[in-house]
This record gives sequence, structure tokens and C-alpha cells, in this order.
Amino acid sequence: MSGAAPPRVALKVDVDTHDGLRDGVAIIRDRLAAYGVPASFFVACGPDAMGRRLPHLLRPGFLLKLLRTRAPSVYGWRTLLSGTLLPARPIAAAFPDVLRALVRAGHEVAVHGHDHARWQDRLPALDAAAVAAEVMRARAVYRQALGVDPRGFGAPGWRCTAASLAAVDDAGFTYRSDTRGDAPYLPAITGRVFRAPELPTTLPTLDEIYGIVGRDPAVLAEHLARRLRPGALEVHTIHAELEGGPYVGVLEAFLARTVGRVRFVRLGDEADALDASALPVCEVRDGTVPGRPLPVARQRSRQRR
Repeated sequence: MSGAAPPRVALKVDVDTHDGLRDGVAIIRDRLAAYGVPASFFVACGPDAMGRRLPHLLRPGFLLKLLRTRAPSVYGWRTLLSGTLLPARPIAAAFPDVLRALVRAGHEVAVHGHDHARWQDRLPALDAAAVAAEVMRARAVYRQALGVDPRGFGAPGWRCTAASLAAVDDAGFTYRSDTRGDAPYLPAITGRVFRAPELPTTLPTLDEIYGIVGRDPAVLAEHLARRLRPGALEVHTIHAELEGGPYVGVLEAFLARTVGRVRFVRLGDEADALDASALPVCEVRDGTVPGRPLPVARQRSRQRR
């Protein structure tokens, strides 16, 4: 990295569950404070219905991923049965004080959908009205908790459709982080270009590399650090339930490895600095990511503006 601008690293903290917001966020917040690092917390604003995802155990690759990351010990049976044998619990609405404390600490709080399980598993089957309702419900919960409108939206599971991209635009979000890719762009589907710029996740997540690259925190941190590109914006998605739980050592090792060598940024600030007229227009299409059994929306070929 010598002689070149350092990478800019945005830590995108996805908060998918009730317990992740209650417990995991505080652990991550304290680690970030120790290093003086800001982050962008994307919080699911509706019910914790993680239990509805258990049928995916029957899909090839999904059970292997759960065993690799020891999901029952990570999430706990209360979360894994939430919304099925046990009632779903609210996420953002249950802990508005935690969200306000993040803002006071200098972090950004953004929206990670409403019903995470429904969006991730059923989005392609939902019509435009249902998708718009999901987005507006999330926006309303956020505003009730923080007293302002949200600016950033991150699609649960990196799942996108033309209806979801349109709904985020229509709800007034100023940027999104919905996809996997390599640099900011304006998303397009079948020729329709959407307004809010996309700042994609660029680095692999812990659950995609744990047990494949290795299990030692230093090895995993070094693997991520080697992928950082001089002068580029790197978006690293971590999870309150993983790095804010039994894998906090991986976050600690990554921070120790990179603080002072990269510039940590918030996604909202990076979005503010973009010139939308200069961004490339890129097609969004479903694709695969190594270590992840379900499809995700990916940045594809550029189009002429």
C-alpha cells in the first residue's frame, strides 16, 4: 500500500435478531470504541422471525454452513425457534435506547429491512405493493425510535428485485447497500436505472470463510486484510450475532491488523461524497458467492449512461 492512498474501510454491522441488538451490538460498540473506529449499523426494524428460516436446513450447503459456524451455539434456541414454536420478538422497537446510544457515540444507524426472514426467503414472490409495505414499515419503526428519517437501506440477505430497488427509491432513502460488488454504482434491472446509489459489500463475511480459510482469528483477519485495495472503498459486513458473539476475536484481530493502515469511514459519509452523475450504471443480477448457499444480488456488467 506504500505510495498509494490507503483503503477506506466501512464496517457494515448487520443486526438481524432481537438478541443481536440486545447483546451483540454492545460488544461490537465497545471494541470499536477501544480503537476509535466508526461504523454503520444496519438494523432489522421488524420482528425476529429467525425460526421461519429453519426449513433451509434441507437445502444443499445450508446445513454445512450452520455446522461450520456452530449456529445453535451462536444464536441460541430462543432465536432459532423465534416466530415458529416461540413468539417472534421485536428488534429495533425493543431497544430504541441502544440505537440512540450508537448515534451519540458517532456511529451511523441505518435500516436492514423490516421482516428479515420474509424478505430473504420470499422477496422474489412478493408483489410491488407488498415490498413497498415492508420498506415503509421499517422506515416508520426507525423514525419512531430515532425521531428522524433513515438515510441508508441494506437489503436482508443481499436479496434484490426491481420492486425492492424501486421501493427504496420511493421511500426517500439517499443510498443503499443491497448487493455484493466492487465499487459504488447506480443499480439497474432490465434497463431501468434506480436513483439511490449502491455501495456494495466488497469483502467476504465471516460465515463465508470460517472453517474454509481457517478458524484462527489472526488467520481470518490476515485473509481479509490482504484483500484490501489501495485507494478503494471496501465494505466489510459483520454481524452482531457473530462478531458480537463468540467470534469477537476475529473483529479484534482485524482491527488490530488494520487500524493505522486504513481509514475507517461510515457508509453515509461515503454516499454524501459521491457524484451520482459520475457513477457507472451496473446491472443487478442474482449470483453465487463462495461459502454462501443462497443466491445474492451482485453487481454485474456496466451499461452506457
